[in-house]
Amino acid sequence: MTTTQTHPQPAPTAQPDPDAVNALLHAFVGDLGATMHAGNAVVGHYLGLYKALAQGLATPAELADRTDTHPRYIAEWLRGQAAGGYVSIVDPTAEVYALTPEQAFVLTDPDGGVYLPGAFLLAVGALKADDRITQVFRTGSGLGWHEHDDEVFTGCESFFRPGYLANLTTSWLPALDGVVAKLEAGASVADIGCGLGASSVLIGRNYPAARVHGSDYHPASIETARRRAADVGVGDRVEFEVAPAQAFSGRGYDLATTFDALHDMGDPGAAARHVRETLAPDGTWMIVEPAAGDSWSDNINPVGRVYYGFSTFLCVPNALSQDGGQALGAQAGEAAIRRIVTEAGFSRFARVAATPFNNVYEARP
Repeated sequence: MTTTQTHPQPAPTAQPDPDAVNALLHAFVGDLGATMHAGNAVVGHYLGLYKALAQGLATPAELADRTDTHPRYIAEWLRGQAAGGYVSIVDPTAEVYALTPEQAFVLTDPDGGVYLPGAFLLAVGALKADDRITQVFRTGSGLGWHEHDDEVFTGCESFFRPGYLANLTTSWLPALDGVVAKLEAGASVADIGCGLGASSVLIGRNYPAARVHGSDYHPASIETARRRAADVGVGDRVEFEVAPAQAFSGRGYDLATTFDALHDMGDPGAAARHVRETLAPDGTWMIVEPAAGDSWSDNINPVGRVYYGFSTFLCVPNALSQDGGQALGAQAGEAAIRRIVTEAGFSRFARVAATPFNNVYEARP
């Protein structure tokens, strides 16, 4: 039997408030422009347009010449980028464009502290599943991570990797009690839900004495991770395994890590218990999760909007495709993560670092 809760209804009005309509239309124009900008940013990423413009002032014809592209397309692309504030107009009469230092910082370097095209790549890839997401809304079933377009995998890494590069070795790991010293001395690390291996490789490159065991349930991601580890010369001490978070191999790890992954799991409690079982008695679990308040209403803000949007297409469907029946979503919040960790048998839990996009937690047996 289905019960329907009734709520007080607002008083009917004969006509909508024109100011409120105009405000909503203003928001709509921004959103529609941003939606199409995402595709244009991905084109700029693939063709190297931002990087080429960062080399110096350019007209559409000059940028087309630098990138071996057609000037008519480049003219339209530059005008749209300028309208959105991602490219600057230096000379409107001659139609000369440039990137400011700030624009170049966030648009041209995948290894820098911020790389915005990666986020747009993830968004465009996720939206390709709109028909299947529409269907799971009706059925309540899930859509696994592995069922998405390849741009989701590469975009996810491009979105999160700059934050890891900027923060992992400089602030996140140093915030953990005694962990850096262990890594420098040769700690063993389990990187769970490692995706394409960016975090695993980063730890291996920065701590040559450590040994890293990355795991992910997605075979294609693990294949890429192995190749990338080999390409940068750490394949002898950064290994990878196809395994879910509840069943990765090994014991006695000094450090376990999950980067933006715990909330995606259908049974995060079972994963937490397995981490607890595989850690050394004095080991540490570093949990990196999206920044969020404990109540959904705490997250009604621009960052929360981004995460709820991605979570609807990626995180919740992935969790509901797995055993366990839980779906924390990308805005789970600290209290939910704490509950999972403590119920798994960890005696200590604390938030030790934060950025505008991530919270970092430390769990100890």
